[in-house]
Amino acid sequence: MKREYKVTKTTTSLIKYHFVFCPKYRRKIFLIHGVEERMKELTKEQCEKDQIEILEMKCDVDHVYLYVRAYPQTTITRIMGSIREYTSKILRKEFKELSKMSSLWTRSYFVSTEDFISLDTIKWYVEQQKTRG
Repeated sequence: MKREYKVTKTTTSLIKYHFVFCPKYRRKIFLIHGVEERMKELTKEQCEKDQIEILEMKCDVDHVYLYVRAYPQTTITRIMGSIREYTSKILRKEFKELSKMSSLWTRSYFVSTEDFISLDTIKWYVEQQKTRG
């Protein structure tokens, strides 16, 4: 497998993150027609602005899985913060069903730097969100 490093004047890096995050109260927002497609478009826009490469992105009815590659200067909290802030603002404006929510996403998320995370790990995290607000 060829490794593609990100190179700047001062660093050479290979940093990849797996993220899983859920809508507030695990609402099944991706059952609303058009939300998933628009969420993916907005996430791609924001990642391009932040120089984050999306390696994989999937939406399930009540969570998002995102696998990205980033520069070391881009912090984990910056990645999650910018994606969730940008998508929440626009999706709540564009979709009437989401407009009454004060915020779209929970404050919590899962992140891992392992090469591979299993579907069981993703399911475990999402299930844990049943006990959180």
